[in-house]
Amino acid sequence: MHVENLKIFSDLVESESFSRAAKLNGITQSAVSQQLRAMEKHFNILIVDRSQKQFRLTREGQKLYKSSKEILYLYDKLNSELQEMKKVISGTIHISTVYSIGLHELPPYVKAFMAKYPEVNIRVEYRRANMVYEDILSNSIDLGLIAYPQKHKQLEILPFHDDILVLVVSPDHPLANDKVVDLKDLAGEKFIGFEPDIPTRKATDQIFREANIEADPVMEFDNVETVKRAVEINAGIAILPQTTVVREEAQGLLKVIKFKNKTFKRPLALIHRKGRVLTPAMKKLIELLTSKNLIPADE
Repeated sequence: MHVENLKIFSDLVESESFSRAAKLNGITQSAVSQQLRAMEKHFNILIVDRSQKQFRLTREGQKLYKSSKEILYLYDKLNSELQEMKKVISGTIHISTVYSIGLHELPPYVKAFMAKYPEVNIRVEYRRANMVYEDILSNSIDLGLIAYPQKHKQLEILPFHDDILVLVVSPDHPLANDKVVDLKDLAGEKFIGFEPDIPTRKATDQIFREANIEADPVMEFDNVETVKRAVEINAGIAILPQTTVVREEAQGLLKVIKFKNKTFKRPLALIHRKGRVLTPAMKKLIELLTSKNLIPADE
């Protein structure tokens, strides 16, 4: 019985999906099934209760899963400690994040990190916010970056930094020449929004509710880049993170307006699963992302 077998089995239990476990380990779905049967034969037990329609472990399967997690933890911990003893900073770090953070907040940090630790490979996946949480909880991703972090008993949440929400309009919009705007002046405006389940959309909805403004989006999108394109053609106005529109403002494609006597912060956070063994490379990246030493600028 190899450590890889225990890893595949643990992924199967946590995802409750043969196809997901196969994808996480770069093997076929039939290979996952074969390994499960091989483990049952090796230990002479029934691991999965096949009389149930849903994936469910037998009592022996639950014991095997618990012990497998302990073994995997010790194995990962040993690997991490050996790397630290050798002062090795290498390997691959998988990051899952939303577009606004991955495209506009993260790049300067990755650039600085890669310059210092060129032996580390960083892979970034762009996902919807709910999928970032799922990636972390399923152990398919090392680190996640999200806005408006939601507490979860299995997650470690570390503050990244706060962004500021601003009003964004087309240069052809009547508000384009204003330096500041009162929220009440937005009543009746066409609003370009994120889709309802996206955290930043929920925050803007709350802003409108507190100001007693009826905001009915004329368009809804799942990423900040598409929202910006709609505002550029004057299809409506939008409330967006300030760091995401630095380039368009500099190029004269969009006008950025601050709110009068109001500052709306958008908290960003780094998340990883509690109890996960962090490699030396992951520790160094977390240290950089949560420090105040680097003040990124849009490039």
